[in-house]
Amino acid sequence: MAFHLSLTLAFGLLGNIVSFMVYLAPIPTFYKVYKRKSTEGFQSLPYVVALFSSMLWIYYAILKQDATLLITVNSVGCVIETIYIVLFLFYAPKMSRIQTGKLLLLLIAFGYGLMLVLTIFLAKGQKRIKIVGWICLVINLIVFAAPLFIMRRVIRTKSVEFMPFPLSFFLTLGAVMWFFYGFLLKDYNIALPNILGFVFGIIQMVLYMFYKNAKKILEEPKLQELSDHIIDVVMLSTMVCPELNEVVLQPNGVGDVNIIEAQNLKEKIKETKEDMNDNISVQV
Repeated sequence: MAFHLSLTLAFGLLGNIVSFMVYLAPIPTFYKVYKRKSTEGFQSLPYVVALFSSMLWIYYAILKQDATLLITVNSVGCVIETIYIVLFLFYAPKMSRIQTGKLLLLLIAFGYGLMLVLTIFLAKGQKRIKIVGWICLVINLIVFAAPLFIMRRVIRTKSVEFMPFPLSFFLTLGAVMWFFYGFLLKDYNIALPNILGFVFGIIQMVLYMFYKNAKKILEEPKLQELSDHIIDVVMLSTMVCPELNEVVLQPNGVGDVNIIEAQNLKEKIKETKEDMNDNISVQV
């Protein structure tokens, strides 16, 4: 019995440590946001959902009374996720800030508030614990399933920019710790979702290893192909339709180097177009 309790405590403490690392994993992402002064393709949804999930688990742990380690880790989670959301709101464009505000109202103010009121006034004792536990289980399943969209994006774009490896690694490790903690407590509301978390974490790490170098390999041929195609189009359009005044090249937004290359390409296109116009004028 004493060994069982010690083992449960050990997995709970390890779960706290690993989950703390998970909360810190997005720091490189937000450092990038800070350096670029823009949230670019990043979204606030994961951080709002994580805040919502942490608040739910705190409520569940308070009701359950023997899950103090859940309170500690999720309290830290609430603080850190709130900081991330504030930073996101500071650097996000207006539309993203509005969407984030709507999410906060929907999940935190309305969703969490309604759940509190209903469970406090309509359920008592073990029934309340069971209802809140099921809600936590469902939300956790949704949280662990959310990376499916990120994995789809990685496969489609051949880029792991929005799926950092440290986050995937610590999510997988954390899922293992919390599974055993829930299993030893015989609390399947904690254990079951972490099976899914472990599986998806492994898949994410495999995808990262597969695609981590694919981006640089694919970008340069694609840029060269695009350059040749645009030059051909400009030459043809100049001869057939001289009133076409401007060709706009949209930079791919990957970095300063590519933007400079795109600008140089645009200038070369403009010079080519002017030369073609001069030649046509001479011929006429």
